[in-house]
Amino acid sequence: MKEYDIVVVGGGPAGLAAAIEAKKNGAENILVIERDKELGGILQQCIHNGFGLHIFKTELTGPEYAERFTEELKSMKIEYKLDSMVLDISQDKIVSFINSEDGFSRAKSKAIILAMGCRERTRGAIAIPGFRPAGVFTAGAAQRFINMEGYMVGKKVVILGSGDIGLIMARRMSLEGAKVELVAELMPFSGGLTRNIVQCLDDYDIPLMLSHTILEIKGKDRVEGVVVAKVDENMKPIKGTEKLYECDTLLLSVGLIPENELSRNAGLEIDIKTSGPVVNESMETSLEGVFACGNVVHVHDLVDFVTEESRRAGKNAAKYIQNRLKKDVNQIKTKSGEGIGYIVPHKIRVENVEDKLELFMRVRKVYKDKELVIRYGNEEIKRIKKRHLAPGEMEKISLPIGYLTKEKFRELSVSVE
Repeated sequence: MKEYDIVVVGGGPAGLAAAIEAKKNGAENILVIERDKELGGILQQCIHNGFGLHIFKTELTGPEYAERFTEELKSMKIEYKLDSMVLDISQDKIVSFINSEDGFSRAKSKAIILAMGCRERTRGAIAIPGFRPAGVFTAGAAQRFINMEGYMVGKKVVILGSGDIGLIMARRMSLEGAKVELVAELMPFSGGLTRNIVQCLDDYDIPLMLSHTILEIKGKDRVEGVVVAKVDENMKPIKGTEKLYECDTLLLSVGLIPENELSRNAGLEIDIKTSGPVVNESMETSLEGVFACGNVVHVHDLVDFVTEESRRAGKNAAKYIQNRLKKDVNQIKTKSGEGIGYIVPHKIRVENVEDKLELFMRVRKVYKDKELVIRYGNEEIKRIKKRHLAPGEMEKISLPIGYLTKEKFRELSVSVE
């Protein structure tokens, strides 16, 4: 069993950024374990541009963004293993994994960084009635088939769900010559970024039908059509609004789920709102020395935000193995107030915050001309005016450390007012 300073589970954008930052901050012996055949994670199939605007101040495609980190990782001589599946993480930080080259292996680590990303919700998770014909794909699976494997998945397409991957695939299918009939969205608002609605739907005259869902998939061997109906405020189909749309392909973009089977098996505390581990200001989980970052914690909109968060995890993991993180200090809990779905981090040890605290959150519904109100205990400390707030767009708040020095308070809340 080899010993490491840090083992990183996942070689996508989160894992790469965390490993590089840990190395820069003094961690010497680092291992990155990736289950795919190349580093870079989901970015390798995201051939559209729009990545890197925050981190690199330029527009990159997904593979270009991944390549910058992959090359930096290799130049720093950080060890990595591909085609390797992590089976278990023990309480005493032993990582068990398997691959065809080494067989079953174990690595003992002083700290672990979890960066497994997320997966798509499938047809089974949303229970659409009908047979199981060919032609039903998650949007991400269709993206991989087209962009990496060179297979066209269909010619006449309906998309259920307006998450960013679904919107991007509406454009991609159109560019490949398919006819996208519509994008149906159960909620009264889109789950994707505004820029993707404009660039991927509006620019291609693809209708977005809010408060609509699919009641039935027609066809036995291959998809022949779908029955779309309007829903009421309780998400129940309205009788008489059903309409049949002929198509040969259905793409599902109905949400992403953090990949946390390893986290649960390791006994980490999980937030039911995010489905990711509960983390503190250092991105440390409830198990000391185990850190988490990226989409395994909560689903992000932009890979740039994943990178920023993962750098923080890598830096603090390096601090942890150097005994530079303060442990037995006062903790503040974050609280989701009116209109806020969740806040990350969940706990804050003020003594470990260097200059500013960054809070990430999502609102529950669409708001216009509102304010994000931050309270420390009962004391209001900041108001931020917002012309537009939507669940599909993550909000980020930076608080200078000076706001959090009063020891009498134990709770930091954010609400929409």
